Amino acid sequence: MYVKTEGIVLREVEFNDADKLLDLLTKDQGLLTVKARSVRRKNSTIKTACQLLCYGEFTLFDYRGRMTINEAVPIEQFTELRGDIELLSLGSYFAQAAGLIAQSDVPTPELLSLLLNALYALGRLKKPQLLVKGAFELRLAALAGFEPDLSGCVTCGRAEPDRFLVRQGVLQCASCQGADEQDLRLPITPGVLAAMRHILWCDSKKLFSFTLSEASLEQLSGITETFLSTQLEHSFYTLDFYKSLFLTYGE
Repeated sequence: MYVKTEGIVLREVEFNDADKLLDLLTKDQGLLTVKARSVRRKNSTIKTACQLLCYGEFTLFDYRGRMTINEAVPIEQFTELRGDIELLSLGSYFAQAAGLIAQSDVPTPELLSLLLNALYALGRLKKPQLLVKGAFELRLAALAGFEPDLSGCVTCGRAEPDRFLVRQGVLQCASCQGADEQDLRLPITPGVLAAMRHILWCDSKKLFSFTLSEASLEQLSGITETFLSTQLEHSFYTLDFYKSLFLTYGE
């Protein structure tokens, strides 16, 4: 049986002499693992569409639950990312994180849209890396079922508290005492709090439509990164590599 779908390559693993195994995040079937036969040969007609972070249209042959790519046509290659090691590594982190929460046979169009829009914002729109990173991480956490409560201080109800409790995903004033004193309480400025509320509550088309100073973007990125990894209980080697680039080359 042949199946046609659109999807983005989240991961590629070399298999045998000329093949690859690909993880595809698809529009209508969720996460799929498929075989790309002979894709590593020079004359492969599917090679372009089977690259990491390439979004394309795939015709798959399904035999007893095992899928093989029959045809593949690229729709968006995100070429701007491929010429910049920082952008490519950050995009790879986005792909790894999306793959962690994606499920087989469960359509998640919001997840696919978030990933595609984040890669577009990085490459074509040239948005600040930490802005896209923070927005992606917080929105991804919400899609995974870990949306934080940003309505106000969990203890006194104040609308503009100055601490974010990572494990509980709530806000608190520095002077308030909570039930869990072991939770990590990160400082949060009014500007960063406003940005986080925008990320969670805005229309997806306006997700990256905000501005912050460099210092505030660093705080936002630190909060969202820590929150996502804590809630998912997972670390990301792609993120470690991205962060290592700043130590190697500076910023």
